[in-house]
Amino acid sequence: MRRDPEGMPKSKTFEDLSLEPYQDDRELWRWLYQQLRMAILDGRLRAGTRLPSTRDFADQYGVSRGTVVAAFDQLQAEGYTSVEPGSGTYVESDLPSQLEVQNAAKAKRLASAREHVKLSKLVARTIANVEMMPASRSVGRAFRSWEPAIDIFPVELWAKVATRVMRRAPRSLYGQGESLGYRPLRVAIAEYIGSARGVLCSPDQVLITTGAQQGLDLMSRLLLDPGDLVWVEDPGYHLAKHAFQAVGAKIVPIRVDRQGIDVGVGIKAAPNAKLAYVSPANQFPLGVTMSAERRLALLNWAQSSGAWIIEDEYDAEYRYGGRPVASLQSLDRQSAVIYIGTFTKMLFNAIRIGFVVLPEALIEPTAKLRMILDRQSATLDQAILAEFMTEGHFGQHVRKMRGIYAERLAVLREASEKHLTGLLTVEDAVAGMRTVGWLQPDNSDEDVASRARSAGLNLFSVSNFTMKFRQPPALILGFAGCEAKELQRGVSVLASVLRKSK
Repeated sequence: MRRDPEGMPKSKTFEDLSLEPYQDDRELWRWLYQQLRMAILDGRLRAGTRLPSTRDFADQYGVSRGTVVAAFDQLQAEGYTSVEPGSGTYVESDLPSQLEVQNAAKAKRLASAREHVKLSKLVARTIANVEMMPASRSVGRAFRSWEPAIDIFPVELWAKVATRVMRRAPRSLYGQGESLGYRPLRVAIAEYIGSARGVLCSPDQVLITTGAQQGLDLMSRLLLDPGDLVWVEDPGYHLAKHAFQAVGAKIVPIRVDRQGIDVGVGIKAAPNAKLAYVSPANQFPLGVTMSAERRLALLNWAQSSGAWIIEDEYDAEYRYGGRPVASLQSLDRQSAVIYIGTFTKMLFNAIRIGFVVLPEALIEPTAKLRMILDRQSATLDQAILAEFMTEGHFGQHVRKMRGIYAERLAVLREASEKHLTGLLTVEDAVAGMRTVGWLQPDNSDEDVASRARSAGLNLFSVSNFTMKFRQPPALILGFAGCEAKELQRGVSVLASVLRKSK
């Protein structure tokens, strides 16, 4: 290999490398390796330059020889340097030319160009109005509607089940799993939703997903072409709308009233829609239950038009008057309904396990689509949840939470009657983890919600989830994940915000 005829540079050359001072928690050898790599990349160490011996380098920079050896070895392993026996260590002479002279100005221009990368038109449109959900730095803040009572979840019991599963798991459980999901969990889910929600399915129809959102994404990819029309509840779940838009479908907002989605409005607006998305047991965000008349009308429309229905049920188990209403899927005799559920609202958000009950015709294509996207959900997590369910802990937890959430709802209503009379009328929720508080007609719910968030409350306006059909001004008030004292504090803060706006 041809080398620089000058041989090894004078020590002064290495003194002029301007290595940044070591002042962080990185291992010393890694700091030295990164500094030398940058010197090679930006041209301070030219191709063909011979490096000092590890002993000389260590003496010059006041570090141990072992530190230098580790840094040199890493540079050699990544191809930045090579060793010629009896001669020394050299900077590779055949590195890509663009790495040799990347001065600061050029690097800045390149970085700037990357900041203005051109996204695909479809993705750019899809993410334009997406709001990122914050991580849970704390839990139990009023009036957070997207988290269950994490403070009450039986962590110790979950840990015991998890430890037992991990200890006894066969080695096959650490290998490749089924795209549809871990079969014992699919069996447990089919049995549970059959008894609790009246869902008619076999374990073969159950697909395990990474939360409900992945179920929406998979069904969107599987069933929709660009330009297809989709009925979406208005107001409704915005991330469902984004999932359909991500594949190029056209959203048709359908008004929601006290009986749920207005099927007649949908038929007039888009009789040939390919799909309808509904949350019939506990509509998001209004909390209404779809009437029997509307359910039958929706099924009749799907049958006559050949459309699909996605039924999204994420907290329907929590019903505070009588038993949970039967699922829409239980009335379906034409295999038109796709039932989606999740454990994130039933257990804890971080579990990220959901499921889809597929009509039989969709089982094979869905499994194949899942294979090319992410193969499968985490098998060990599924195995832990399966054990948690089959031992009866899941059903017991749901029953316990139903009672606690009913108590917290009562606290919210009592505190609201005491402090918010004349300012906000809180609905007596029949199900779920949240309710709606109706403002006076002259209020802007978006403005009130913004000022409430500035005051430390976690709430959103109903208007934030509307598209075409405006609702009277209202706030979404989560109560399930908040202790009684926090709910009372939240009501007091909200009352102060509302009084200042009068």
